[in-house]
Amino acid sequence: METTAQMAEKLKPHPYHMVDPSPWPFVGSIAALFIALGGALFMHQITIVPLLIGLGILVFTMIGWWRDVVNEAQTDEKHTYPVRIGLRYGMVFFIISELMLFASFFWAFFNASLFPTEATGGVWPPVGIDPFNPFRLPYLNTLLLLLSGTTITWAHHAMLENNRKDMVRGTGLTVLLGIVFLCVQIFEYAHAPFAFTGGIYPTLFYMATGFHGFHVFVGIVFLTVCFFRARKGHFKPNHHVGFEAAAWYWHFVDIIWLFLFVFVYWWGG
Repeated sequence: METTAQMAEKLKPHPYHMVDPSPWPFVGSIAALFIALGGALFMHQITIVPLLIGLGILVFTMIGWWRDVVNEAQTDEKHTYPVRIGLRYGMVFFIISELMLFASFFWAFFNASLFPTEATGGVWPPVGIDPFNPFRLPYLNTLLLLLSGTTITWAHHAMLENNRKDMVRGTGLTVLLGIVFLCVQIFEYAHAPFAFTGGIYPTLFYMATGFHGFHVFVGIVFLTVCFFRARKGHFKPNHHVGFEAAAWYWHFVDIIWLFLFVFVYWWGG
């Protein structure tokens, strides 16, 4: 027997998905409150407990909300073609906003490197800074990310050809390459000859590469979800917005790293 919601879905005069009432915005706002208050308490060295509670609620919210969206995506009645177009536009604008974030880092980097001041000794890199050799670990990481770009493209084309086996393989290899990239970056940070508070160069270096590393981590989580969804057969050649968004995001991460390697590691070093 059909529910009232299912009957209304069939009778609606438009192709757009009206989202069901959800607790996640409210739960997420509680997480934000705990994180804000907990962050202030932690930075004043009072307690870290509220911050940890807020982060836990945030993770719980993300898992629950993502689960609901995945369930909605399994039906063409909810994620219709116009809805999928809107989701694609949303992902494009999100990537553009992320691009602006990294543009601010590059702006600060070029401002400091092209116009060195007395604080840096009038040169770039600043006096006393021993930068990384770009053709050691940074070059290895560049090769890893470029290779991951080919594996995710392989997975994408396999999915368009309805080849689930190769899609799962390509997605899994991409996740593995991303994890290796992060491990190499952590090793690089552990052996860095300068600290975050060592001046303008270390600050810009860690902010730019660190935020990129965080984006790689987010991409790994995104693709891991897609990996398990692909194994369950969630994606079809004409219905795969979730995977497409993850692939776009991963290519964005690749491109940003190329700019970091060329300008921060090579030219700037």
